[in-house]
Amino acid sequence: MSSDDTSNAPAENPAETSADPRDAAPQYVLPLVVRIEKAEPPARTDALETAARAVLEILADERSNGDGEWAGAIRDWQDARIRKVVRRARGAEWRRAGALPGITVTGERAEVRVFPPVPLDGWPKELIKLQVSGTELDDPAEPEAPAPGTAVLWLNPELDMSAGKTMAQAGHGAQLVWWRLSDAQRKTWREAGFPLAVRTAPSAERWAELTTGGLPVVRDAGFTEIAPGSCTVVGDFPGLDG
Repeated sequence: MSSDDTSNAPAENPAETSADPRDAAPQYVLPLVVRIEKAEPPARTDALETAARAVLEILADERSNGDGEWAGAIRDWQDARIRKVVRRARGAEWRRAGALPGITVTGERAEVRVFPPVPLDGWPKELIKLQVSGTELDDPAEPEAPAPGTAVLWLNPELDMSAGKTMAQAGHGAQLVWWRLSDAQRKTWREAGFPLAVRTAPSAERWAELTTGGLPVVRDAGFTEIAPGSCTVVGDFPGLDG
């Protein structure tokens, strides 16, 4: 699984980003750990949706806002490049990760714990040893169509990304939607438990419509797996448009 950087601005050439003011700020990363037991791994879509909700949970948490204990780290993270890293854990590793400050979010069977942002070179020892790559997840059946009125994070049908990369991208998409919402919309969504769906756009034509309709679009920096500037996720929230 992999680290990611996202922007809600037009894609840039990595060779030209040295002048970007975000690069002058201290760089932080949002750690997420997905529980993957050998005998019972979660379904892919369940893990993607749970990771997206985990990002929303920490953004909305009172400890991340105002003078909350995580607020400074959240601000520093959002002032620089928005990076997320998804690692996997099981057994004792998962229990040790659960002892650190953070929030555990559960899906149908998936479990994801999200932690306050840490410096790129300042990971807690309980997390730094967790594996980043080598895990893939599958869906036992085709996910159902999203219920009417549900927020949907649409994935690019032309990209092939690992489970971890896609979890991070879904988290980026949820974060961009969160930034676009009013306080009232955020409150209503949070009180409902952040219902959302992660689905692959059904066609290239539909994907083109989504990316040009004024909705939040995740553009990847291209550090891992895919080309710089690739559009990975579009956030479609009820009533949200350009």
